[in-house]
Amino acid sequence: MNDSPGGGPTVTRLSRYTKTEQDEILGTGDDPFGVADTGLTWLPKDEHFGVRLDGRLVAHAGLLRLPITVDGVETEVMGVGGVAVAPGVRGRGLARLVLAAALDHARTQGPRHALLFCRPPLVPLYERLGWRPLDTDVRVEQPGSRVVTMPLRTMVTPLRDDARWPAGPVRLRSLPM
Repeated sequence: MNDSPGGGPTVTRLSRYTKTEQDEILGTGDDPFGVADTGLTWLPKDEHFGVRLDGRLVAHAGLLRLPITVDGVETEVMGVGGVAVAPGVRGRGLARLVLAAALDHARTQGPRHALLFCRPPLVPLYERLGWRPLDTDVRVEQPGSRVVTMPLRTMVTPLRDDARWPAGPVRLRSLPM
């Protein structure tokens, strides 16, 4: 990790995040995020944040600004994805640290909410980090003009103190992140 003068890890903005960097965190494998069985096509993220330990990348979170419709009203969200912490350093607050840095940046981008998709076992982790699950299905676009119901849990967090997620049907007007 990049250590701050106070001795704790720090987050840096990454100039790139490729399969090589992902493998550095999660190791090689066909399904490092455990979502291949969804059959979904995912978007790459535009912005990347990471934590290094002794020069090795050990945590990552990515961001992407996306169009969304909630109850028929078009708006945008900051999509969060590619959140990863290396197995050997989990439980040390690195997910909290890298997500906080990504969300601090997201707050400067305009959207009022951040949104992510996660496997059910990760819901408690994200809830501890201030995210809340949506109680409605979310429709997402897929190749071939298909629109499908997201099989993973959709979670949101406000990016502004006065932001409240509206009720109603949700459609991500792009591939998921």
